[in-house]
Amino acid sequence: MNRHIFAILFGLSTFATAASAAPRLVSVQKIWDQAAHNAFTDLLFHEGRWYCVFREGSAHVSPDGSIRVISSDDGDSWESLALVTHPVEDLRDAKLTVTPDGHFMLNGAGMQAEKPIRYHSFSWFSEDKGKTWSEANSIGDPGFWLWRAQWHKGHVYSMGYRTDRERTERIARFYRSKDGKTYEALIPELNLDKGVGEDRILFLQDDSALCLFRHETGDKMAFLGKANPPYDQWTWTKLNQRIGGPNMIQLPDGRVLAATRLYDGGARTSLSWLDPDKGTLMECLKLPSGGDTSYAGMVWKDDILWVSYYSSHEEKTCIYLAKVALE
Repeated sequence: MNRHIFAILFGLSTFATAASAAPRLVSVQKIWDQAAHNAFTDLLFHEGRWYCVFREGSAHVSPDGSIRVISSDDGDSWESLALVTHPVEDLRDAKLTVTPDGHFMLNGAGMQAEKPIRYHSFSWFSEDKGKTWSEANSIGDPGFWLWRAQWHKGHVYSMGYRTDRERTERIARFYRSKDGKTYEALIPELNLDKGVGEDRILFLQDDSALCLFRHETGDKMAFLGKANPPYDQWTWTKLNQRIGGPNMIQLPDGRVLAATRLYDGGARTSLSWLDPDKGTLMECLKLPSGGDTSYAGMVWKDDILWVSYYSSHEEKTCIYLAKVALE
């Protein structure tokens, strides 16, 4: 009997079975190392091809950050499609999505270290599947980092966190847009502890939404938010882990698997089961990683979880692609 059906029939939580369903690393390969520092990935499979985006620069923070777009037809051999640059901004943390009209959209941030407002958020668009890109569109409010964009039923949603204040004064704002260029603040200030940052919004199979938030003040434990349509009210639960670079995916059987940086016992990129009801993250697979690492892209395809991430465990920071099997 299918494990998910068994759990429903016998009144068990799907997440109660997660501990016995340990993911298995099938393979991992280095797919890019051409810059001095290669980091902050995202991953997309679209119309038979793989796409991976990440930052190239001379260091983790440097004025020469650019966004590299690479592609593959099999996930093994990769080629460069484009390098997105800006004349004055250090471009960071690009995320890749497909708009409702089938175009590619990048969103990310630019940094100028010496400016009073150091960070601005941008979006770029491609009509030829990543080969050429538009000029940068400034999005959101100055000083707010719209970290990840998620399309859902004709709108794109993004959490944005304030960067022009000390961490203890940084609020988060919830944005919505119809075109990825002009955003409105659906919630000007979330009812959430100050000091949150990177996030992942996940729209579930029942149309509700989760949001996994990094938190860097107080005890630094992550937060999990829950909301129902129209997503203008969120409730928050503090989790049991400190995280960085959050991403998560809902599997076909309903379980939610997160990819984050974990800190206890040493920095690493790991997969963890997320139980939204209990408010817990349970680590289940450490990917080959260490040091400067995390910021994963996640795609479920052909019963395999594909995970892009970066790590410095082999001397320099490189881009890796892991394949993970689950029960």
